[in-house]
Amino acid sequence: MPSKTKPLSPKELARFEADRDLGVELLESIREMKAGKVHVAYSPAIEAREKTGLSQSQFAALLGVSVRTLQGWEQGRKQPSGAARTLLTIARTNPQALLAVVGK
Repeated sequence: MPSKTKPLSPKELARFEADRDLGVELLESIREMKAGKVHVAYSPAIEAREKTGLSQSQFAALLGVSVRTLQGWEQGRKQPSGAARTLLTIARTNPQALLAVVGK
């Protein structure tokens, strides 16, 4: 179970930010990327949308969802269910079939 931490107070946050060395943090991030220690999140929703060649707003309209919902799927904050998951699978495996439905 994830531990619950208390948010920093404005004073604590300011002290934390003042003590940071962004240059060192960036170099460490680059070293981690080069060493393969960085995990890139895979989003089936992004893959599906990209295969159709549509923008977020166009793809959301095609699926009958809000842009915000689509963004939630793409960012991994939400998971599609039911028919939406099926439509995303179709878009990933056969984007032309999905586009044919809307006459593109």
